[in-house]
Amino acid sequence: MEELEINTEFITLGQILKMTDAISSGGMAKWFLEEHVVYVNDEEEKRRGKKLRDGDIVNIPGVGKYKVNGIPNGQTDVH
Repeated sequence: MEELEINTEFITLGQILKMTDAISSGGMAKWFLEEHVVYVNDEEEKRRGKKLRDGDIVNIPGVGKYKVNGIPNGQTDVH
């Protein structure tokens, strides 16, 4: 399983599809999710706008399995 580092509270499923090179442009996300099965935390997901947060697992069959590593609970490093 690969890890995807983000520096925000969340990332959308469509953005992850682009980051992992499953699609070449953000506009392809809707088509990709209509034609392929993608799992988020072992449940099928079809919404390209689905917010993925720290600890979520994304499985894109034929592409790879990824764990989102981000800012837990929206916390920031403010001192």
